[in-house]
Amino acid sequence: KTIKGSFADPTIMLFIGGFVIAIMASKMGIDAQLARVLLKPFGTQSKFVLLGFLMVTGVFSMFISNTATAAMMLTFLAPVLRQLPSNNKGRIALILAIPIGANIGGIGTPVGTPPNAIALKYLNESLGFNIGFFDWAIVMMPFVIVMLLLSWVLLLKLFPFTEKHIHLNIEGKTAERSQLIISYITIGLTILLWLTDKVTGINANTVALIPIAIFCVAGLFGKKELKEIDWDVIWLVAGGFALGTALDKSGLAAHLVGAIPFGQWSPMIVIIGAGLICWFFSNIISNTATAALMIPVMVAVGTGMGSVLEPYGGILTLILGVTLSASLAMILPVSTPPNAIAFSTGMVDVKHMRTVGIIVGVVGLAIAFTMIIFVGKMGIML
Repeated sequence: KTIKGSFADPTIMLFIGGFVIAIMASKMGIDAQLARVLLKPFGTQSKFVLLGFLMVTGVFSMFISNTATAAMMLTFLAPVLRQLPSNNKGRIALILAIPIGANIGGIGTPVGTPPNAIALKYLNESLGFNIGFFDWAIVMMPFVIVMLLLSWVLLLKLFPFTEKHIHLNIEGKTAERSQLIISYITIGLTILLWLTDKVTGINANTVALIPIAIFCVAGLFGKKELKEIDWDVIWLVAGGFALGTALDKSGLAAHLVGAIPFGQWSPMIVIIGAGLICWFFSNIISNTATAALMIPVMVAVGTGMGSVLEPYGGILTLILGVTLSASLAMILPVSTPPNAIAFSTGMVDVKHMRTVGIIVGVVGLAIAFTMIIFVGKMGIML
């Protein structure tokens, strides 16, 4: 019952709700409408169009799957790329802006990427924290904005534009007015309730059931749409929860902690070392799989170390360090689905992705660890 229960965990409902919103936004044409509105303020100057794609991709990936976001934004980018000559390095910058924006933007909210939800589950359920949707977002969103701005500067330096202006033409069909109104209200209400979970007392997992119920009752979400949910990711996350339960209930986690003298090591070595290991493996395998494997072990390690971690923000710092490290891994096409989607265009080489990924990863890790140690010591997310 315990192991199978992992596949109906409340956090799994949170992810399914996020996927349902993504599917309906695409089906109703809301994604194209929002992209047009959000990109318009950035004008037609090439460098600001690049910033626009970074920021808008980041915003979308905070609330819907970063994979779906990357695929959607590359579709909008296709007519822009056709305007630029093949020897224009700016094309590379625009393409790389999509996976960078999707990977970094996903850090902003608990539903943005699977490692966030995995971390939040263990922090709240296993370690007794009470971190809500808004608590997470208010800390992570400023980090996301800083990283996107740094990435913008980096892309402009490495891949400068030869054209000063780019004209956007984002096309997309919209659904019937009544269906569109239902979709906008439902998605808006869901996001509002997510951000006010501490005020309403309704946790994010429960709120995620609202769009599922409304869209099904309205006849907008059926068997066809159900098949579009990324069940591979759902089962991967659920399998990670089952693994964590098995580690705990079997006593293996306690045995691992007891076998390695973590208490004798410098807390900073454990925190940074765990983050670097997670970052390394997330670059060569799924960041979701890496987080699902590492976070339960780090919970056991942090619990075993006890008060030794307190000067550096406690176990919260350790878990958040691993979580952010997973999302900052983007060196190879196989590192994340958005990377693979961008690479599939055939317009970027592995060397381009590797160069940008290493710089963004190293700078991001330095900023991330500084931030989470401060957050942990100040008790900001508690």
